Amino acid sequence: MIGLVIILLLVLFLPFTVKKVENNLEVFLFIMGSLAALVSGIMDAGLIKKALTDPLSISAAVLIAGLIFKWFQNSFERSILFLTRIFSLQIFLGLTVIFLGLFSSMITAIIAAIVLVIIVNVLPLDRESEIRFTVLACFSIGLGAVLTPIGEPLSTITISKLNEDFFFLIKLIGFDVIPALLLFGLLTIVLIKPKKYRLGLESKQISESYRDILTRTFKIYLFVMGLTFLGQGFEPFIREYILGLRPVLLYWINMTSAILDNATLAAAEISPSMDDTTIRAILLGLLISGGMLVPGNIPNIISAGKLHITSKEWASFAVPIGLVTMVLYFFVLFVF
Repeated sequence: MIGLVIILLLVLFLPFTVKKVENNLEVFLFIMGSLAALVSGIMDAGLIKKALTDPLSISAAVLIAGLIFKWFQNSFERSILFLTRIFSLQIFLGLTVIFLGLFSSMITAIIAAIVLVIIVNVLPLDRESEIRFTVLACFSIGLGAVLTPIGEPLSTITISKLNEDFFFLIKLIGFDVIPALLLFGLLTIVLIKPKKYRLGLESKQISESYRDILTRTFKIYLFVMGLTFLGQGFEPFIREYILGLRPVLLYWINMTSAILDNATLAAAEISPSMDDTTIRAILLGLLISGGMLVPGNIPNIISAGKLHITSKEWASFAVPIGLVTMVLYFFVLFVF
């Protein structure tokens, strides 16, 4: 147990404090996950086979979606311009936030984040509007992507740990997530009032090479493989310290997802021994707070990096939005 506690502390704090670890998170988590499985004494042929097969579906989805997006990027950009002539800019942005959230479960959160970056670059907004739109869209993507096991690593690892079917998560939290996507779309319409903008493809282009796509696919494969080892390795820790906690406490504890990748926390916390109420509280706590700071979720990291949004700029808008949403869903989960 002491070894697992040390590994947990390393997993929680090194990515946030050591730049080299943050930049090589996939390799780091693979190493930490392997150590956790070894320390727990559960590293065997069955676990290795599971770790090799768990990442296949999401990795394939990332690869296929990345290739399709590369081949049809110009058509996609022209479609953006066409749609902005049909809808007002605010309505277009609000609908974009909703649909990116809905479709991220099919095209993956990573591809949805790249689509978001393309849209922002085709529609150069003033700085405040750009930041607000990006933050709200990333909240939506982070929540929507969890509805299928191919949407993001958190959903992949959750389904794997619980040994559930493809539709388990949409049945468990679909009625919580979909209204949230509509809420973020409405907030986009209300809170974003562009001072100026211009249309045109003369803005910066985001073009990925085949090597970029293959590298990203391999990193996601390694990331999910490491999470599989990590999640299985932490089962003794979960049984000792997590299973007995009340769902309401786990919900607020998981605000740490704002500074730590929520897939990592899901791998460490979720257990098939938990009931649906507890799993629901864990997931919603992780998903909502994961949008509050840049390190909390993969879409945040991708979007902030490509659009040069600083951590301070992100937090100044995202933290209040996240806190209000956390309080709202606290009442939904535990009061009403």
